[in-house]
Parts: sequence; structure tokens; C-alpha cells
Amino acid sequence: MRIRKEKDFTDETGLDYELISTVSDALAHPVRLQLFRHIMQCNRKMKSICTKDLVADFDYAQATISQHMKKLVKSGLVEIKKQEKFSYFYANLGVLMRYNNTVKKFSVMK
Repeated sequence: MRIRKEKDFTDETGLDYELISTVSDALAHPVRLQLFRHIMQCNRKMKSICTKDLVADFDYAQATISQHMKKLVKSGLVEIKKQEKFSYFYANLGVLMRYNNTVKKFSVMK
């Protein structure tokens, strides 16, 4: 088995290709876009939201919601805070802003 060296996907201008690809992949599915937007709206209203709330608000099975949330969490767009037996979701607007700024830089590259 060959071990590959960890690659740095940042170029000399500081453009982070890894961030663009990971977040774009997470937002590439319409259901994940809806879930992320819903979580942002709930957070803005200071309302806690967990998986059972998402299942109640959307017409998808719990397993489907969990798979989509796993991808959003892996991308860094959503953070999980555990309280007792529930996991609450919070939008990470810092990652979203970094993504927006990086995509802007990407689009004006020469």
C-alpha cells in the first residue's frame, strides 16, 4: 500500500480550493440547501433545532435527514452541540463567509 503525502490545495494567491470543493459539494443538493437555510433561519430567531425538529419540518425520513446533515457538518457549514440525548444544529456563518469570499477571489482570477 502506498501512502500519499497530504496535499495543500491552496495556491500562491491564498485561494483555498479545498474549501470551495467541500462547501460546494455540501450545497450541491437541493435538500441540503433547504436544511441549511432552515437552520440559519431558526438560529436567527434564537430557536434551537435538532434532528427530530428537522424531520417534523420536512417530509423526509430521519435517516435521510441524518445523511444530509452529516455532509453539512463535514463541510463545516453546520456545527453540532450535544445536550443530554439531543444534538442541536447551528449554522457556521464564518465558514459560509469564507466560502463566499474565496469564490469571489476565484471568479476574478487572471
